[in-house]
Amino acid sequence: MKPKAAWSLLRDTFDRVTIYLPIILTAMLALGTYWLVRNAPKLLEPAPKEAPKHEADYFMRDFVIKNFLPSGELRSELFGTEGRHYPDTDTMEVDQVRVRAVSPEGLTTRATANRGLSNADGSEVQLFGNAIVVREAATTPDGKVVPRLEFRGEFLHAFLDTERVRSNKPVTLVRGSDQFTADSMDYDNLSGVANLRGRVRGLLMPSTPGVKR
Repeated sequence: MKPKAAWSLLRDTFDRVTIYLPIILTAMLALGTYWLVRNAPKLLEPAPKEAPKHEADYFMRDFVIKNFLPSGELRSELFGTEGRHYPDTDTMEVDQVRVRAVSPEGLTTRATANRGLSNADGSEVQLFGNAIVVREAATTPDGKVVPRLEFRGEFLHAFLDTERVRSNKPVTLVRGSDQFTADSMDYDNLSGVANLRGRVRGLLMPSTPGVKR
């Protein structure tokens, strides 16, 4: 084949390839895209949220937690030999719990139990096992004599801010020298009313002459 004829054939072939080049490139691009889609890692689906577990996130030993009023005065103190904080309920479980609270009127309340469960701000404390809550005798600024008040039971729920003590289990209430027992109780210190329910028994001691009860 003469060089001129060969060159003419090569040029014709190149022209034909050039005509089909866009189709070839489009086909290659489509194949490449298909390959990428097939081999690309699948997007991770959002995993369902697990329910928070009731597990302690930190511990404390031989500690005290103090809460203060907006004025800066001490509101309450919570002591324990060991404390465990649970983030799911934002509560503190305390072994050998002791609580000391001071009301705005200056009345002091103390509580002890084998185990306690306090909310986040220490305004509520549930007492389990040999639970005792005592409000000490005092004289209010207006001269009123407040007798000593004591609650005993296997479970007591103390509300420090509202000055209430509740229990759905048998409880003993001692006011001064008088004593009452009941199957359940709801005591409101602000109103001075104790609602005793179930089998209620009371022992009233005679007043000592000259002593207000």
